[in-house]
Amino acid sequence: MEKTIVLSLWLGINFIVAKPVLSLPPPEDVPEEILRTEIITEARSPIDGKPLTAAEYAELQAQMAQRSTPPALDPEIQHIIFLLRVRSLFRTLTPF
Repeated sequence: MEKTIVLSLWLGINFIVAKPVLSLPPPEDVPEEILRTEIITEARSPIDGKPLTAAEYAELQAQMAQRSTPPALDPEIQHIIFLLRVRSLFRTLTPF
């Protein structure tokens, strides 16, 4: 009996003191649907992190794409990478 009285008092106080929670976001919050359609006009350089304009970023991406030669790796490291890829292939094909 005492537990129910204490529980009802506690719930009553919580409903009176607690502020109601609204399920809507604040009006100044921009919806995600609008943010997804925004055109991004500024970017950061992947090399040094400096801010770039869209044109500078496109130019930098084109320059990076022109470097068709991959960085030189030691042949032993290349062989180890190949073996790791083969091992991961075997792991996906075999159940144990």
